[in-house]
Amino acid sequence: MTTILLAIAAYLIGSISFAVVVSKAYGLSDPRTYGSGNPGATNVLRSGNKGAAVWTLIGDAFKGWLAVWLTIHFQKQLGIGDGTIAIVALAVFVGHLWPVFFRFEGGKGVATAAGVLLALDIWLGLATLATWLIVAYAFRYSSLAALVASVFAPFYYGLLFGVEPQLFAVVVMCGLLIWRHARNIGNLMAGKESRIGSKSKAAAAAKKK
Repeated sequence: MTTILLAIAAYLIGSISFAVVVSKAYGLSDPRTYGSGNPGATNVLRSGNKGAAVWTLIGDAFKGWLAVWLTIHFQKQLGIGDGTIAIVALAVFVGHLWPVFFRFEGGKGVATAAGVLLALDIWLGLATLATWLIVAYAFRYSSLAALVASVFAPFYYGLLFGVEPQLFAVVVMCGLLIWRHARNIGNLMAGKESRIGSKSKAAAAAKKK
């Protein structure tokens, strides 16, 4: 029962879409209505408002970190095992992908996944973030950076800790993240993917409200 309650709580935390909440606070258009249609920091950045994008990134990463960190912190008091931590990690990520508060229209989960990995282990999170930053800096594609980081994250975990329940959670989470980037993979192959910071028509759309 404890595991089920924690999973539900984690899912609800993950369902808070900071891209939508922050955009509304800044008076911007709903990020699901312009650009890639993805409620995430990269698409919010296409509105031209860097502050909103930064707060979206922080919020989405923080919720992933918070749900997992709290579970680990109170593991002994709650009498739960590593399997529950793995379930919570997946639940908060799934909440971001399909948020109950926003008609199940969620983001791709990059920032939330980063928060989860940082909570599981700081070195795991930093190694994955470093991979993202290197690829993003070199190629200027957020999606490509996310895909490469998703491939390496399970490898980093296995290298650090071996086969554990959390490794299963990391593999599933990264698999879902890659699946959510299916359209981006097609755009990358066709040379149509937007680069980091590109505004195109999004800035105009975001100013309509």
